[in-house]
Amino acid sequence: MNDQQHPYDPYYPQPQIIGYDEYGQPVYQQPQAQQQPAQHYDPYAGQQQPQQTYGYDPYAQQPPAQEPGPPPQYDPYGQQGYAYPSYDTGQQWAAQPEPVQAAPAAPAPPAAPVAAPAGVPGQRPASERPAPARQDEDDRAYRTEQFSFIEEPDEDSEDVIDWLKFTESRSERREEARRRGRNRIVALVVVLVLAVAGGVGYLWSAGLLPGSSDPEGKGGNAATGPQQRDTIVVHLHDLKHGTTSTALLVDNATTRQGTTILLPNSVVVADAEGAGTTLGKSVEDDGSSGTREAIGNLLGAKITGTWRLDTPYLENLVESVSGIEIDTDTDVPDTKKGAEPLVRKGEKQTLNGRAAVAYATYRAPGEAEAKQLQRFGGVMYGVLRKFSSDPEAATLTIETLQQILDPSLPEKDLAASLAKLAEHAKIGDYKTALLPVGQDGALTEGASDSVVKDILGGRLTAPEAGEVPRVSVRDGSGKKAAEAARIVLINGGFTFVGGADAETREESQVLYGDDAQKETATEVAKTLGLPASSVEKGKPSGTIAVTVILGQDYKVPGSQ
Repeated sequence: MNDQQHPYDPYYPQPQIIGYDEYGQPVYQQPQAQQQPAQHYDPYAGQQQPQQTYGYDPYAQQPPAQEPGPPPQYDPYGQQGYAYPSYDTGQQWAAQPEPVQAAPAAPAPPAAPVAAPAGVPGQRPASERPAPARQDEDDRAYRTEQFSFIEEPDEDSEDVIDWLKFTESRSERREEARRRGRNRIVALVVVLVLAVAGGVGYLWSAGLLPGSSDPEGKGGNAATGPQQRDTIVVHLHDLKHGTTSTALLVDNATTRQGTTILLPNSVVVADAEGAGTTLGKSVEDDGSSGTREAIGNLLGAKITGTWRLDTPYLENLVESVSGIEIDTDTDVPDTKKGAEPLVRKGEKQTLNGRAAVAYATYRAPGEAEAKQLQRFGGVMYGVLRKFSSDPEAATLTIETLQQILDPSLPEKDLAASLAKLAEHAKIGDYKTALLPVGQDGALTEGASDSVVKDILGGRLTAPEAGEVPRVSVRDGSGKKAAEAARIVLINGGFTFVGGADAETREESQVLYGDDAQKETATEVAKTLGLPASSVEKGKPSGTIAVTVILGQDYKVPGSQ
């Protein structure tokens, strides 16, 4: 039922919709006579005459239906007639003037909701109209635009995040830089410690530290304990005169010292059958292999190979290194009559290949063999000083000689040995020594200490397990019994190293140097039929385990 009194009277002023109630029904503006004025006291508001409507104007534009919006708020400083914008429909609400009252009256109860007529234009059905929020809920209802900063990205916040990331990454980089710096310092300290330790070790091994040199002050590179040596034997064959000269080239890798040991041809060695013979005859008869074993047994040293150097190859070798410079002790005449000497006596004499061969093989009439060996050693030292210390270059030099080498020492091995010796010779860590031999061909007492033990590292102790003891014989019986004793010893399982003559004596002696060889000496005495009292502790020859000195009491087997 429509609450209007005149819904179809065109001349009756139509009420204006001012809102909707909580049930979605429109609320109309009541006539001035019946509507209570707004109960908002505004002492500063001006008086405004209400607008009157004179009859119905069919062409008058009716205000469109308005969506329910928030009720007008009280503005104590507002001006009369200000149009409040509507945030829902965009329409304006006309502020109604309020009469000035003497005293604030009590607020009137809210008017009862008036139902909208069914035929009012612009009115939506009640089912389609949203229910307005209650006054208490509307005051607490917040719209999205009031919190727009939540949805819209803030550039300042992004700057802050970027700054935090930058400071964090910079801190990490600083920490990583400090960590790398600490690692570098630790590595540097380790390298310095290793360098200092290596330097001290080198100085100690070289004998350059105070108190580490040899007691005699000779400046040699002394070393104790096992030493690594490489020893090869060189046989110089003089094809013109038919003689030979033998030397040992020793490379001591432990003490970094090179040495040439000159071996006289008169030294007594054992042949392949165990018989005593001289070194010169062994080279001619037994060849390189048998002589190498005989020298190794005599000196108790391991010899790795044999280098046969004929005089034509020595000449080519000197020419390949562009000549040598050595100190000469004599003039070497030319074979041609009236010609100038091939070699002049003096210091730092330059020799070509032909002169070097002539000097190495020269032996004046009546001159001792040791003199010629010294000249041979001087030529070898001069060659090593000019020889390349690079193994590849040394191999090329040996290959250019086109020499047929012994199978025990191929070209690469020979070149490697000579390159190591050349390195020692270039810096002066090289010397030449003569093996001391007596007139009888036996090693002298000083040979075992100065050459065999110190240079070659010969064994003066008990032989290793499975090694056959070596026995030497000196014949002082006056019966030429050395050969008979040799046969008996070989049949008894011993190695006969060599025999030599000795002064005639009545009683025989069996000498041993080490207590571990006492039992071996006793067995040798029994084998030769000598009494146990003949076994004595003494000093055998060189590195021989036992030395037998035959006396007149020795009975040759088969003799009466």
